[in-house]
Amino acid sequence: MKSEFEMSMMGELNYFLGLQVKQIKDGIFLNQAKYCKDLLRKFEMDKCKPINTPFSTSCHLDHDEVGISVDETKYRGLIGSLLYLTASRPDIMFAVCMCARFQSAPKESHFNAAKRILTYLQGTKEVGLWYLSNISLSLIGYSDSDFAGFKWNM
Repeated sequence: MKSEFEMSMMGELNYFLGLQVKQIKDGIFLNQAKYCKDLLRKFEMDKCKPINTPFSTSCHLDHDEVGISVDETKYRGLIGSLLYLTASRPDIMFAVCMCARFQSAPKESHFNAAKRILTYLQGTKEVGLWYLSNISLSLIGYSDSDFAGFKWNM
């Protein structure tokens, strides 16, 4: 007898577009642990010490006109990869979007803020979204992702 989650011709879905899908009787769990590990390896952060927050509350990103410039292509690649990761990681959305504002002429301070997100991911690779099968499919979420009124310096 097939479970209600199985696809008739292809079997059970386990991995789709970078999302790992774990289907059990109680529901579905989505995460991007493999993508996260690959991202950490790509940016040589797979051995870093994990931290507890993706963004420092004392960090004030601005255009940093006098800062040291970094490779735009590498920075944009990191930001694009992090944006893709937000599909199952709403906890990093604020930090990633703050860093995404500086894709034109990024400075070392912007790159360091983006790398901080990677160090946070090092300790939270397995975090994902859990959808229970016995409840309504309505998704209601609450978030304080602006770090309690974080101010952006221009």
